[in-house]
Amino acid sequence: MSSFAAEILDSLRLTHEVVATIRAIGEGKGKQDLFKERAPEILENLRQVAIIESTESSNRLEGITVPRASLERIVQRNEDPRAGSRSEGEIAGYRNMLGLIHERHDYMDFSPNLLLQLHRDLFKFSGTGGVGEWKRSDNVISEKHSDGSIFIRFVPTPAWQTAEAMTILHREFAAAAATEVDPLILVALYILDFLCIHPFSDGNGRMVRLLTVLLLYREDYDVARYVSLERLIEQTKESYYETLFLSSQGWHENAHDPMPWVAYFLGVVKAAYDEFAGGVGELREGRGMKTHLVLQAVDQMFGDFSISELHERCPTVGWDMVRHVLRAERDAGRLEAIGRGRGARWRKRAPPAKEVIADLMG
Repeated sequence: MSSFAAEILDSLRLTHEVVATIRAIGEGKGKQDLFKERAPEILENLRQVAIIESTESSNRLEGITVPRASLERIVQRNEDPRAGSRSEGEIAGYRNMLGLIHERHDYMDFSPNLLLQLHRDLFKFSGTGGVGEWKRSDNVISEKHSDGSIFIRFVPTPAWQTAEAMTILHREFAAAAATEVDPLILVALYILDFLCIHPFSDGNGRMVRLLTVLLLYREDYDVARYVSLERLIEQTKESYYETLFLSSQGWHENAHDPMPWVAYFLGVVKAAYDEFAGGVGELREGRGMKTHLVLQAVDQMFGDFSISELHERCPTVGWDMVRHVLRAERDAGRLEAIGRGRGARWRKRAPPAKEVIADLMG
């Protein structure tokens, strides 16, 4: 019942694609300090956007949503949730734990006790029972089909074995650090085993996404500070659930194949570094930093958007500058305004056919 068993570690099949992905992640990691020196303002903008997206996506994966105004109030302005609102309480709890990991990861002793503390504080505002302790009853991972039938995807470790299983997991994870297995693969294996144990009665998905950020920090992969891994997982959630399903089969008998999940996990980290590099990029010739930030935010918008929604993606830029760039893009024919006044929205215009053909031909 462990991905760190010798027979599992010895049988890992690293394809050329997996090796290339690990190499690409290493190259992205090497650029971190360079970006911090050359583009601190862009990084601050990315950081503020990432914490909002991470909090929203991780909770939305569990069916927890709040209006955008409430999300901004709780996450961006760091306000407490409204009394009696469990959804806002869970948003605020995730915000707090993610912020704590970003700021205090160097001082965290990665142990089962740390997990219990993080779980307790994750539900600080929610008022639910069973927080800060291992599950007291057995649970299953299932999905409900459109016809109402229930499919059991996995039966996790029984409740009575959970405390021991988590102790063993952390001991074996620490011991595996002395092997020649790449640390990124070890992180992926830890996440897989955590989810197979499913140690809490509630919040396992959110906990494992927080732990992913923490474990990447421990290996000096800082990308989760600037790019939302949770959003990337939400955007690929079908692959997320499918690869977990594939890699969990036979887990109880140490007969499982972790590689579908490992390949997916590495792909998410690589995608984050690709987005990070694109987000920082090189400033376009003749454009200032503020203009670059606004144009970058426009590129990330889907469908019609308001100036307020755009400003949320570039919070370090003043409102007047955002309006100036929007007008310039409108005059250049790349944007059009829909409506007037406070209710106006903006829409990206499709490029002329000749331009599209040129892009396709490289």
